[in-house]
Amino acid sequence: MTAHTGSGLLAEVTRGKQVESRHLGRAVVVDADGSVVWSCGDVDAAVFPRSTVKSLLAIELVESGAADRLGLSDEALALACASHNGEEAHAKAAASMLAAVGRDVAALECGTHWPTYEPAARALAAAHQSACPLHNNCSGKHAGLICLACDQGVDPVGYIDPAHEIQRRVTDVLASMTQTPHTDANRGTDGCSMPTYAVPLKALAHGFARFGSGVGLSSERAKATQRLREAVAAHPFMVAGTGRYDTTVMNNFETRAFIKMGAEGVMIAALPEQGLGFAIKTDDGANRAAEVAMSALLHHFGGESLCRTAKDHAIFAETKTQTLRNWQGVTVGEIRAALTI
Repeated sequence: MTAHTGSGLLAEVTRGKQVESRHLGRAVVVDADGSVVWSCGDVDAAVFPRSTVKSLLAIELVESGAADRLGLSDEALALACASHNGEEAHAKAAASMLAAVGRDVAALECGTHWPTYEPAARALAAAHQSACPLHNNCSGKHAGLICLACDQGVDPVGYIDPAHEIQRRVTDVLASMTQTPHTDANRGTDGCSMPTYAVPLKALAHGFARFGSGVGLSSERAKATQRLREAVAAHPFMVAGTGRYDTTVMNNFETRAFIKMGAEGVMIAALPEQGLGFAIKTDDGANRAAEVAMSALLHHFGGESLCRTAKDHAIFAETKTQTLRNWQGVTVGEIRAALTI
């Protein structure tokens, strides 16, 4: 195990033959028993996990039986774990989740932004349509909470409030999975107005080692996490979308790897067969650095059981060193992983 204090070098950006920029941060690999396998930087320091924990928030939707009673599809469950592009398929899936409990877009309390995938935003504008909360990258998570509330006979209004019954229930799951208290002291507010709780980076990785392997979970919770992983593996497009790292990698590896990007350069992953959880936080909040660093870690620690074919190796080769091109398509440099593993 390599251990450092503070921050370490995660990625470098080159222009020509020179390194133009460097991204510092922290990263950790943890096994299902909570032992640190490898680390870089201060991994005991707390970070806001942001959208990386959406799959943990969706556990109660499945474990409670609500997903089955409501007939939610695997696409819907994948969307509940998503930070999506706001493409047409994403918006339609969110609307169908709400329709399953007799609700519509007005029930969403996530706010509105234009699709983050520019072609989708342009298509809306060209059709003289406006964006709505269905296009919010968090609409699937919010629709999932509304579904859970309605199934449980709880009024969903105000479900984003930390004191709301449904919010308390899913927060209890977060605390249990990360084995970290979630209280007023470590609570912030996310971009979609949901609470987000700062936890040690090591605890975040451990939570996903458990999410991926089922180790230390009740049989019902382990079944729920497996179902969510399988739903995401079957529909990786729903988790992110066109051109996105999460979708690209999971589309290739299916159930062998679970990956989720969050805001401000936070990223998690799980390798179920290896029983490992991964967590990264870039100091400057750059997602591009988290991507190349995560690919380097997954490639190294996944071993032959993860990378079975030339295509498997090629996916990581392409994502741990990404080509940078200018507006004319000319190659000007690259962003590459710079971890010492």
